[in-house]
Amino acid sequence: MQVLIYLVPTALLLGLTGLAAFLWSLKNGQYDDVEGAAIRVLKDDDITP
Repeated sequence: MQVLIYLVPTALLLGLTGLAAFLWSLKNGQYDDVEGAAIRVLKDDDITP
């Protein structure tokens, strides 16, 4: 049971870090154009005939 003293705060810290990273990515517009990357993969702009 002594290990819970270390595991619970560590789990909370990791969870809050993940939440902060997700909110940061939302604020910076990482999810604004979710279909654009899928379309860019299919383009053959770098191939010259």
